[in-house]
Amino acid sequence: MSQSYSRRDLAKAALAGAALTPLAKSENTMPKPEFDPVHWTLETYKSAPLKLTFKATNKAQAELWQQELRAKLTELIGGFPHERVPLQPQIVEKRDFPKYTRERFVFESRAGVSVAGYLLLPKDANPPFAPVICVPGHGRGVDDIVGIDEHGADRTDKAGYQHDFAIQVVEHALAAVAIEPMAFGCRRDAANIQKGPGQAACLPSAGAALLLGQTMIAWRVWDVMRTIDWIETRPELDSNRTGCVGISGGGTCTQFAAALDTRIKAALVSGYLNTFRDSIMSIAHCMDNYVPGILNWAESYDVAGLIAPRFFFSEGGDKDPIFPVSATRASFAKVKEVYKTFGVPERAAQEIFAGEHSFHGNQGLPFLSHALH
Repeated sequence: MSQSYSRRDLAKAALAGAALTPLAKSENTMPKPEFDPVHWTLETYKSAPLKLTFKATNKAQAELWQQELRAKLTELIGGFPHERVPLQPQIVEKRDFPKYTRERFVFESRAGVSVAGYLLLPKDANPPFAPVICVPGHGRGVDDIVGIDEHGADRTDKAGYQHDFAIQVVEHALAAVAIEPMAFGCRRDAANIQKGPGQAACLPSAGAALLLGQTMIAWRVWDVMRTIDWIETRPELDSNRTGCVGISGGGTCTQFAAALDTRIKAALVSGYLNTFRDSIMSIAHCMDNYVPGILNWAESYDVAGLIAPRFFFSEGGDKDPIFPVSATRASFAKVKEVYKTFGVPERAAQEIFAGEHSFHGNQGLPFLSHALH
């Protein structure tokens, strides 16, 4: 005699079985790769088209490649505003220090969006100074690279993973133009501000950018572009010798900005150059790193290759847990090939130092100084 079961009976039986053998506890008996999404995405990466990865064999081909990839990259990150709104610059504060002066400024980047920053001018050099745009990584924002602690007080010990690198820039007789990236420091929403000074506000803003068909990378790069516009209004700064430096998320911004704005003559990328595969595709990162569809066209080293033949320096720690050193080395080797094709291999250099994810600068800052003086 057959027995029939209702859907409710079957559901109860399924739940009872699940309670006895939860899926999470049975993972060791299952073929794990089929349940591992990272494994699957890395396998998928093997067939990524990379249609515009570097293949040029001479300078003319390399220049054409740059034109094509720069246009495609601009499209992929969501593009830039068609018009530049008036900067409406303001000087908020001026302070004097033993070796430099520091000015706090504000300007308009786009309608309804302001950029805040600090201008540090060396006392042991004469104007016009070569300006270096300094972009901090995740943390407290721009205050953390100009010698201001979490309480708003001055410090002299260059603490934290960023080691006050804007001050280090001015110690190399360069002008440091340190800007607050969108969603860091004073440029955060109220909910994230309430969580403390070290709480970055990339979410939900970076997600909102994707919903709008744009990216946080484009928004931050545009701020760098407008910072160059602001530099051009300052007579004590020589805009023809503009550099850019950043660590971590600031390194992301530096690499993309230098790739897309040729007014940047030298770039120091700290703790970022890597492959998308080995870093942001394999390791948890902030959403502000991602560009939809970019692997259809190029890898991270191709983006860095757009900086050639201008000066480029990459640095990374040999124990960096989020940008693996093997991929940092391999990516730089790819970038170096671009520079060789342009006939200027000496304009690209790299230092791998003993350490984790932090700004180093031992070779990078002298390289930057030499490139811009």
